[in-house]
Amino acid sequence: MILPDDFQFSQASLQDYVDCPKRFQLRYILKLSWPAIRAEPVSELEKQLQRGTVFHRMVHQHILGIPEENISNMITDEDLSFWWKNYLEYKPYLSGKLYPEIILSTPVEGYRMVAKYDLITVNDSLFIIDWKTSRKLPRREWLQERIQTKLYSCLLKEAGSHLIEGQMVRPEKIQMIYWFPQFPENPEYFQYSEEEYKKDSSYLISLIREIKNLKNKEFPMTDNKRHCFYCHYRSLCQRGVKAGLIEDATDLEEDISPYFNFEEIEEVEF
Repeated sequence: MILPDDFQFSQASLQDYVDCPKRFQLRYILKLSWPAIRAEPVSELEKQLQRGTVFHRMVHQHILGIPEENISNMITDEDLSFWWKNYLEYKPYLSGKLYPEIILSTPVEGYRMVAKYDLITVNDSLFIIDWKTSRKLPRREWLQERIQTKLYSCLLKEAGSHLIEGQMVRPEKIQMIYWFPQFPENPEYFQYSEEEYKKDSSYLISLIREIKNLKNKEFPMTDNKRHCFYCHYRSLCQRGVKAGLIEDATDLEEDISPYFNFEEIEEVEF
């Protein structure tokens, strides 16, 4: 076992492993910093990541009750203004009980599997809302295969009972929705089911079990060199020096890694 006892598996860390085991090793086990640029041009990448973070913060503040005009008056960026206008026009999925920026966790194979949700809304069903600020609309098939889509719904089934007064969460009552402020009329819906829950649960458990049983020499580089285009470690692995173009990327949103207070996270057996 080479992972620290307090290691937490998130959608980001598991996606890194699926994309490239070597990247997982370098980032989470060796904790290696490598000064490679993720995408070109650098200044636009920084702006895009910052816009995404700010938009999430604006929506969170609005859901918490800060008047929309107060938030609107602080916007100086054209893209942010466009996203915010679309958000206020559609106000997507803001009915029922709202749980913004909620964190759920469950133990798996001696570790924790953790997710921070942009928003969960509860009425007759449970809706997972994820704001995606990418400038390129991703393919549905790509989203469907992402760890985030599998983990978020599965974890809500496992650890979400306190959101519905202690009742058991039924998978068919869960729906995950990706909403794009750049493309407000093109959300993607993923209805969950008992069959998908069993499949996702088995997959995630086996994935974590596989990782925890690996030794340091057993993390190979990916065979799919497309995963190297936007990777910090591509030059270290001799997979190229020049970064991919930002306009060709779909998943460059910055992963927010908060300092979790695990005493406040609902815990259940997985």
